Amino acid sequence: MTVVIAFIANILVALAKSIVAGLTGSASMLAEAAHSWADAGNEIFLLIADRRAEKKPDAMHPLGHGRDAYIFSLFAAFGIFTVGAVVSVYHGIQSLAAPEAVENYTLNYIVLAVAFVLEGFSLSQSVMQGRRTARRYRRGFFDYVVNGSDTTLRSVFFEDTAALIGLVLAATGIGLHQVTGDPMWDALGSIAIGVLLGGVALILISRNRRYLLGAGPTDMFRMQVGRTLLAHPEIDRVTSLYLEFSGPGTLFLVAAVDLVGDEPENGVAAQLRRLEADLEQEELIGKAVLTLSVSDEPSLEFSG
Repeated sequence: MTVVIAFIANILVALAKSIVAGLTGSASMLAEAAHSWADAGNEIFLLIADRRAEKKPDAMHPLGHGRDAYIFSLFAAFGIFTVGAVVSVYHGIQSLAAPEAVENYTLNYIVLAVAFVLEGFSLSQSVMQGRRTARRYRRGFFDYVVNGSDTTLRSVFFEDTAALIGLVLAATGIGLHQVTGDPMWDALGSIAIGVLLGGVALILISRNRRYLLGAGPTDMFRMQVGRTLLAHPEIDRVTSLYLEFSGPGTLFLVAAVDLVGDEPENGVAAQLRRLEADLEQEELIGKAVLTLSVSDEPSLEFSG
């Protein structure tokens, strides 16, 4: 729902900015139009990311399709850079070389104000969703948005935040152009917007790359999983625990455990399968694989 709201807002804003940029000749407004069209295109990638990540595991993808979310979010991040950042910087430099006067300042301000309201509403939706989820996982809001596994939420939050900052930069560039009569300020506003978008793109690319390489959860959550394992009456100790995100909000768990008692081989195998099934009912655990510990392996501690 957050992505849909952001997509609708960006389409409306992009149309308005494009029309006004054509009517007034503002370099900053043209940069903002490119920004909004890039964001609208990125929302399509994010919608695809959400749908593909929800596909069930199959024979070719036993851990599911969750990492597709990071792949398509990476495409979206590249879109911000190539479309938004490059076009904005290029047009700003072009405007410095051949400056043009803005025809109608008032029209620019009206569109920027309306865009600020729409982008602000979209941002508020992503903030509300992020706060709810962060509370559920007992994490701070910014820590969850920046470092959490929900790549769609992170993309929408950063895009909307950059959109609001970009609107302020555009208004500043146009305002200084109006006050000084020098079109250089409008062109510099376009370049500043491009640099902003490039920075956001690099952050999002870095985050998605991290999860594609196999990021794990926080130490606190690792402790929680370890305590969950030891809470089972059939598990005496845990000697190895590996956790990796296989998609947004989904972990792959591999652990070596020492079982209570001395069951025969068939009984032990059945115990391990039951424990794996129980673990997969836990929130965030998508797939669990348990093996037996070697007797001389040291136990892991999960206190603190």
